Amino acid sequence: MLEIRDLHVKFHNRDREAVAGISLTIGDGEIVGLVGESGSGKSVTAMSIAGLLPRKQCDLSGDILLDGEDLLHAPRSALRQIHGRKIGVVFQEPMSAMDPLMKVGEQVGEVLRIHTRMSKEERRARVLEVLQAVELSDPEAVYDKYPHELSGGMLQRAMIAAAIVIHPTLLLLDEPTTALDVTIQAQILELLKKLNAEWGISMLFISHNLNVVRKLCRRVAVMQRGELVEAGSTDQVFFRPQHPYTKRLIEAIPTRHGKETL
Repeated sequence: MLEIRDLHVKFHNRDREAVAGISLTIGDGEIVGLVGESGSGKSVTAMSIAGLLPRKQCDLSGDILLDGEDLLHAPRSALRQIHGRKIGVVFQEPMSAMDPLMKVGEQVGEVLRIHTRMSKEERRARVLEVLQAVELSDPEAVYDKYPHELSGGMLQRAMIAAAIVIHPTLLLLDEPTTALDVTIQAQILELLKKLNAEWGISMLFISHNLNVVRKLCRRVAVMQRGELVEAGSTDQVFFRPQHPYTKRLIEAIPTRHGKETL
């Protein structure tokens, strides 16, 4: 479904490549975790897929294919259509990603206004349906609220709704639970599992929290300084890590008793 081949990304103001020749695949309906410390290249990889990198400020090479369509070299006009219809993105800080002056329902339905011919009434009905799907109580009330009137967990659910409202084939999740408390974090993970199972959406889940990745993802890829140093099934990477960097990441997982029990 998604295939990344030998992706290189180098920003003009940096000496080192942000992404140094990684290759990665995500199958239909699969959830893949991408882990590594800050600066390892995780988010740059996601931004490359989403078409959010400023092309005038970096050099890109390699291939990114989504259902056979080229994402890396296609014209911007074609990319906007592909990204709008097939890729949803959820960021770490929903409050900064949402317009504070625009009602939540209108923001969730914005992609429908741009990429479909739905009437205003049809868009509203679809948004209310999706707000309910992400388990927001009283979707009608949430629709007419502004972002500052929602809690962090509710806002993240609204962001997920905005990302899936047009029923994309791929969801990119960049640290979506980091800013949430443990209880809300667990609820969001269960919601993502449900959407994956019921909607069949493939997901790339980016995080530095290996425990979260282990609970959600079937496969894991580990990045260090722009390179993909290890990849495999979640159990393989956690219980039989091969690369020293992966071993250090697992050893560094904080626990209540000072020792991790996976």
